[in-house]
Amino acid sequence: MSTAILEEISQNLQKGKMKEVAEQVQQAIDEGLSAQTILNDGLMSGMDVIGERFKNNDIFIPEVLIAARAMAAGTELLRPLLVGENVEKKGVVVIGTIKDDLHDIGKNLVRMMMESKGLEVYDLGTNVAPQAYIDAAIEHDADVIACSALLTTTMVHLKDVVECLKGSDIAGKVKLMIGGAPVNDDFRDKIGADYYTPDASTAAEKALEICKAAHA
Repeated sequence: MSTAILEEISQNLQKGKMKEVAEQVQQAIDEGLSAQTILNDGLMSGMDVIGERFKNNDIFIPEVLIAARAMAAGTELLRPLLVGENVEKKGVVVIGTIKDDLHDIGKNLVRMMMESKGLEVYDLGTNVAPQAYIDAAIEHDADVIACSALLTTTMVHLKDVVECLKGSDIAGKVKLMIGGAPVNDDFRDKIGADYYTPDASTAAEKALEICKAAHA
C-alpha cells in the first residue's frame, strides 16, 4: 500500500491537485510512513517530473506554479515532522533579483524548484543590492548565492555581486550562480561568476550538486 500512496501523491502533484495531495500526504503520515520518505518518494519525485517536462518545453510556467502550490500544501503538513526527524540539511541558498530589477516570476520559479530538491532557500526579493547578498549568505551560512537579472540594463550589477563576494570573508567558500533572460555563459565568464544556468530546473539541479559537494 505504501508505494501506491506515494505514487498517487506524485501523480496528483504533477496534475496540480492541491487538495488531493494534502489529503494523501496526511493519509501516508497516518499509515506510519516517515516524513522523509513521503517528501522524497512522493512530493519530490513528482516535482522532478515537472522540472524535466518544463526543461523540455512540454509544460510552461503556469503548470509549474500549480504543481509547486500542490507541493507546498504537502510540505506544510510534513514540516513539523521533518524537524522532529532531524533531517539532514542538504544545503542553503540565498536568492534574489538584482538591484534596479523588479522581475520575480523567474526567481520565484527557481526558488520553488530548489525547495523541491530539499534545499533551504532564503529569498531576498527583488531590487537587491549586491552587498545584501553577501550579508545574507554570511547570516544564513549559505552554500550558494543565486542572482537573476531580467534586463540588459540591470545585468551589469551582477558584476558588483562578484566584486563584493571577492572582497568578503566567504570568498571561495560560497558559490555564485547567475541567470535570467539576457544572461549567458559568456557573460558569466566575463564577470567571473561561478555558474550560469539557463532555466529553473537546471538551476535547482546545479545548486543541489554544489551543496552536496560542499557537505561531502
